[in-house]
Amino acid sequence: MKPTNVLFFMSDQHARHITGCYGNELIRTPNIDKIAEKGARYDAAYTPCPICVPARACFATGQYTHNNKYWDNAHPYDGKVTGWGHELIARGHRVESIGKLHYQDEKNADGFSTHHIPLNVVDGTGDPQSSIREDIPVRSGNHEAIAAAGPGDSSYLDYDQQIADTACDWLKEAATKDDKPWVLFVSFVCPHPPYTARPEHFDYYQNKDMPYPYQGLHEEWPDKPALNELRRVLEIDTPFSVEETKRISSAYYGTVNSMDDRIGEVLKALEQHGFDDNTRIVYTSDHGESLGQRGLYGKFTMHEDAAAVPLVMSGPDISQGSVVNTPVTLVDFHSTLLEMVTGEEVSKENSGDGLSLMKIQNGESADRSVISEYHAVASNYAWYLVRKENYKLIYYLDAPNELYDVVNDPLESNDLSGLPEHADLLQSMEAELRTFLDPEACDQEAKASQAAIIDRFGGRDAVMNRGTFINSPAPGEDADFLQEEK
Repeated sequence: MKPTNVLFFMSDQHARHITGCYGNELIRTPNIDKIAEKGARYDAAYTPCPICVPARACFATGQYTHNNKYWDNAHPYDGKVTGWGHELIARGHRVESIGKLHYQDEKNADGFSTHHIPLNVVDGTGDPQSSIREDIPVRSGNHEAIAAAGPGDSSYLDYDQQIADTACDWLKEAATKDDKPWVLFVSFVCPHPPYTARPEHFDYYQNKDMPYPYQGLHEEWPDKPALNELRRVLEIDTPFSVEETKRISSAYYGTVNSMDDRIGEVLKALEQHGFDDNTRIVYTSDHGESLGQRGLYGKFTMHEDAAAVPLVMSGPDISQGSVVNTPVTLVDFHSTLLEMVTGEEVSKENSGDGLSLMKIQNGESADRSVISEYHAVASNYAWYLVRKENYKLIYYLDAPNELYDVVNDPLESNDLSGLPEHADLLQSMEAELRTFLDPEACDQEAKASQAAIIDRFGGRDAVMNRGTFINSPAPGEDADFLQEEK
């Protein structure tokens, strides 16, 4: 395989179904769509964990959460578990990041040789409240922050522009510098909330017939223990009005649109500086977004809204206009990036928990399965997902499991778990999950690590007195800590 540069775009909290190349005719994502048109679209791509910090640690290490032990947003990646970046740096390649990492500290040897305008976790510690797994507190201020959606400006929109500008400057400089393939990781913070879009983007969608969220009306909300607890903790158990719901959706669509505009600027610079023929381009996101579906906002869940991610790639050796249905996940980038940059096949022993997407696109391991796991905000016990072929199991330790044919039922409207004709399938999917991990033992291990985090902060009261924050601040901003309402 030809070794090439890699321009890797990652966004934050982009729901797969709100992308043009995935069938959404309303959203304007021409630049992401162009990558798919010129290359491959992956229709069964998943986050290894539907929350920022663990998902990004899985991407960095090529290991699932239960193996790398970065359990939640208080366990930020510190580089101690090495990954693809470390290997490429050791071979003399430039591996640089621009934008959001959500790691611990840029001073760590985290697999990037240089960090440009990085966004990492608050104070190097992140969010210790996410480690509280019993008598879970309400995240005060969240409902108000969501309801404030609308047109305007935000530090996140400004930060994404800085990221794009810095990437364009980097590519101009790289055109005269490198004699070995490089990796440039361009990581945007949008469309992560706040749900604020520039007026020209917001108005465009607000004036359209926006689709109402699936099961978005209060009377339609599914009565499931995990989702009920999530609504309570996130302070969204009081429904938003129809008008508020449209405003939130319009703002989110607008930030997706804006993020795609920034990608277009960087792709133009890539072309201007002569990298067209020797660069592979990847776009994906760390996790999805519920956007009102099932009465939920944010990520967190094992439903397709939050757990599925968009993934498109183009460049040498990537089949133009292809669609890959094999399940994949962010851990697969360990082998993928090593192969793309070096041109060498990665041994099974050095593949981490994933497989090379370059091999998968050629039909290898078509019957493979992937998982996702969640040990954080609002989960009294762990939540798991296993996807194989058409089917997905959502496995709860403390609630009935759910089984869906997500190919023929993408909205997950028909739970097959209680049907006698699917009893064997249900059993085999649970057995598949257990080939990856022991769900009960993994839950206990995560909780022990989280209890140690809370003790290190001085106990539950000390963690609660510190407060929490709605969104991680952009570089140059201070975190605005909020206290739980008594």
